[in-house]
Amino acid sequence: MKGGKLIIFSAPSGSGKTTIVRHLLEKPELNLAFSVSATSRPRRGKEKQGEHYYFMSISEFKNHIKNDDFLEWEEVYRDNFYGTLKSEIERLWAQGKNVIFDIDVAGGLRIKRKFPDTTLAVFVKPPSVDELKIRLKKRSTESDDKINMRIAKASVELATAPQFDKIIKNYDLDVALDEAYRLVADFVGVNKENEDE
Repeated sequence: MKGGKLIIFSAPSGSGKTTIVRHLLEKPELNLAFSVSATSRPRRGKEKQGEHYYFMSISEFKNHIKNDDFLEWEEVYRDNFYGTLKSEIERLWAQGKNVIFDIDVAGGLRIKRKFPDTTLAVFVKPPSVDELKIRLKKRSTESDDKINMRIAKASVELATAPQFDKIIKNYDLDVALDEAYRLVADFVGVNKENEDE
């Protein structure tokens, strides 16, 4: 596999990485395309096949593992598998794009290890674990049990932050968005016009 640059945004759930990734995807000069992950978890709300995830059964997912179709994969929660299909990255590289990921911490670090020279791995740090809990509750998409599982996982994930190339502290969203833009623009070789360097 050979192609463009890979930009990874990883963080505990509720840190704001998805908001940051969406913001960056709206900047045409960055030439980004979103890597859609595969998952065995059920669809939520208005999620669409091939846009939010490639939804598949547990047995389908396990077949892809057996066939070595994934760049990385993980069983995040019991029977909830997530992964990045090699074919997805090849498809986006064939379009001449830089690929951006909104991905679990373990998956992000695996991709960074496989492509150390062409990957920028960014960890988005929330203000606090308490703030994470508030954000997750506001979403109203998951049960208290699920939220508590995510909070327990967040403490473990926060400990991995130093393994990433950069850490963005998302205390103020506008500041975090600006910092993310500058990091990615620099990495892909785009300089903001009129920016004093």
